Amino acid sequence: MRLDDFDPNINVEDQRGASGGGGGFGGGGGGMLLGLLPMVFSRFGCGGVAVLLIGLAVFGGLGSLTGGGSQVQAPSAQFGQAGDRQAGTDTASSCNLNAESKSACNAFSSADTTWKKMLGSQFKAPKLVFYGDQGGQSGCGAAQSAMGPFYCPSDQGIYLDTNFFAELANKFGAKGDFAQDYVIAHEFGHHIQNLMGKSSQVSQQQAQSSRTEGNALSVRLELQADCYAGVWAAQNRDRLDPGDIEEGMTAAHAIGDDTLQQESQGRVVPDSFTHGTSAERMAWLKRGMDSGDPRQCDTFSGAI
Repeated sequence: MRLDDFDPNINVEDQRGASGGGGGFGGGGGGMLLGLLPMVFSRFGCGGVAVLLIGLAVFGGLGSLTGGGSQVQAPSAQFGQAGDRQAGTDTASSCNLNAESKSACNAFSSADTTWKKMLGSQFKAPKLVFYGDQGGQSGCGAAQSAMGPFYCPSDQGIYLDTNFFAELANKFGAKGDFAQDYVIAHEFGHHIQNLMGKSSQVSQQQAQSSRTEGNALSVRLELQADCYAGVWAAQNRDRLDPGDIEEGMTAAHAIGDDTLQQESQGRVVPDSFTHGTSAERMAWLKRGMDSGDPRQCDTFSGAI
C-alpha cells in the first residue's frame, strides 16, 4: 500500500529504550497477563490474541481470556512518568527509526486523516506509542511485548512493539505491508469505538454477563474493528497495490480464534472465542472494504 506521505504533526510517543513497569499486575508471567486481560476489548487480534492464546495456554488455559466475563476496570494510570521518558523525541526520529516504525506511522497518519474527514467534529486524534523489548507504560498499565499491539482507551493510545511485525510474518504467515497496515487500522478502529461510546457500552454489558456472554460481546467488538479497518482501506483504495487485499485476508484468516486454538492446543473451544473465527474476521474486513461505509459495520445487530 502506497503510504509514504505521513503528517509529521501526528501524535507519536517513543518509549523504546525505557524500562517498563514489569510486574504491576501480579507475580509470575501468567498473573501479569491475566492482570492485563481487562483490556480484552481494546487489543488487536493479531497481537493480543495470537500471542496471548499461546501464553495463556501455558498459564492456565484459554478459558481465562476474559477473566470470567466481568469487565474489570483497568487501573488508572501511573502514565505520566512513563509518558515523559522521551518527551523530547521528535516525531520524525521516532517514525524513521526503522522500516517497521515508518510503516506504522504511515498507516497511523492515513487512518488519522481518513477518520477525521468521516467523523468531522466527533473526531479526536489518538496517539501512537512505540515501546520495545523492555516494555513500557500505558494508561491501562504495563505494556509488554507478549501482549502484541493494543489500544488503551484510558489515554487513547495505540501501543506497538514493532518487533511484532516480524512475528506476524514469520510465525503467522501474514506477510506484506498491508498486513502490517491492517494492524494499525484495526487498533484505530478500537479508537473509533471508544469515541462513539461503543467500548464503554460493551464493557458495562460484560460486567453483567457470564463469561460466555462476555466473550460473545468481545467478538462483536473485535469484528467491528476489523470492519472499520476495511472501511479505512476502501477510503484509500487508490493507494492499494495489487495483492494488498489478499494480504489482508490472509492476515485475518491467520488470526481467527478457531485457527489459533487449533494450532496452539489442537482443539477448538467456541465459547472461549474473543475475536471471531477466521471466516468471520475475513467476512467483516471484506464488508468494510466493499462498502467503505462505517454504517455497514454494525456487528451488534443480528447474527455475525
